[in-house]
Amino acid sequence: MRPADLAREHGISTQAVRNYEQEGYLPPAERTPTGYRIYTGAHAAALRAYLALVPAYGHSAAGRIMTAVNGGDLDGALQTIHRGHGRLLRDRGTLAAVREAAGHLVADSGADRGPADRARSRSIGELAHRLDITPATLRNWEAAGILTPARDGATGYRVFRAADVRDAELTHLLRRGGYPLSHIRTVVQQVRQAGGTGALAAALDGWQRRLTAQGLAMLDASVQLSRYLALLDIAPAPR
Repeated sequence: MRPADLAREHGISTQAVRNYEQEGYLPPAERTPTGYRIYTGAHAAALRAYLALVPAYGHSAAGRIMTAVNGGDLDGALQTIHRGHGRLLRDRGTLAAVREAAGHLVADSGADRGPADRARSRSIGELAHRLDITPATLRNWEAAGILTPARDGATGYRVFRAADVRDAELTHLLRRGGYPLSHIRTVVQQVRQAGGTGALAAALDGWQRRLTAQGLAMLDASVQLSRYLALLDIAPAPR
């Protein structure tokens, strides 16, 4: 097979095929006496595996998996795959936590407060009293990168506006659920980027679709990689 034969199947350039070989994503190709590369069915299977691994695990991880396989380090390749599965599982847990916490926030957003109360700023003491925690706890959340209150220009005191109060309430909910601060920081950033709990619903639906697509891509990648391993006599072909 020529580079063009491999490239045509995937709609990529022949130079991309050569680059993948050079990076170790494909096994080394033999050469004709005139220097042209000769690719085989094994190269075609390796290319299918690599291109299937990219949407499942990302470009960097896909490259590490293929170079490990082609270098005879199957355990190293599997370790990268398992880490990817672990991240997807953690992302699903984060998504579930955000949905639950956002649901609590939406349910409580107007139950006991009018528009004026929701709009006004709070001091660190007022917010701590509202959440029944200590001001030191709020300062710890700020140090962890979760809260970003403004400062009063005259006094230098922290000023917690509506979005800060929302983030603090969300953090409080997740802390009660046992989540670590590093995990909560990711959740709060998701809410902040979505523009609040109202806009968060659509963002969460999109996030869910992406996780589902990634999970399906992992299934496809496992099939393609298993077929390549079978050609190398490393693993049995899938039924």
